Amino acid sequence: MMNNWFECKIKYEKLDDKGKGKKVTETYLVDALTFSEAEERISKQVAPFMTGDFSISGMKKAGINEIFPSEEGDRWYKCKVSFISIDEVNAKEKKIMSYILVLGSNIKDAWDHLAVSMKDTMADYEVSSITETQIMDIFPYSVDEEPKKKSDEEQLAEELSK
Repeated sequence: MMNNWFECKIKYEKLDDKGKGKKVTETYLVDALTFSEAEERISKQVAPFMTGDFSISGMKKAGINEIFPSEEGDRWYKCKVSFISIDEVNAKEKKIMSYILVLGSNIKDAWDHLAVSMKDTMADYEVSSITETQIMDIFPYSVDEEPKKKSDEEQLAEELSK
């Protein structure tokens, strides 16, 4: 299944160490089919962690092709990777750009994690850049989020009770 990632900016009031409120904007990534689904999903995901009101101050398609999570690391890095193939018709090198998010503690850690994650790929590739993002967390689609379907017996009982 191909993921469709949306970058969502959430604006809310965060309390500092002294208990004083400060307006902040944080970026999250959510997997959804449409902008409306992304808005609904991100609202459900962040609501339990927000005190007070929050708003979605921005949303855009992220253009991320792959995500390599990790047990270690606390920052998301965006890796620009070119997959190299040879056009057999005119024998020219062809590069296909891909953006991969990698979790790491620093750029070297992100580079190492990318290399380990790519070790089994058969394609030649080169890494053009690795940059730290402002993404706080990602929320991939989960089957657990789907509404539970009612059994035939439950539907029949519901209809009979009307």
